[in-house]
Order: sequence, then structure tokens, then C-alpha cells
Amino acid sequence: MYSLIATAKLNDVDPRAWLVDVLARIADYPTSRLDELLPWN
Repeated sequence: MYSLIATAKLNDVDPRAWLVDVLARIADYPTSRLDELLPWN
């Protein structure tokens, strides 16, 4: 979890907003496209 937050910060993404968005969408997201939810995308 720490590495994801640090990666978000390095990519100028608000970690809290990113986590809220990802956690809201991840359940309905196709497994094959999970990489789209990473902070640099």
C-alpha cells in the first residue's frame, strides 16, 4: 500500500483521491484491464 501511495505522489496524483476512485471502481473492473487503474495511467 505504501508503494502505491508513494508512486501516486511521484506521478503528481493526489493519493487519497486516487485511492477513493480505484476502490470505488475496482470491483466492477475487468481483471485484464487493472493496469489502467495504476497511478501513472
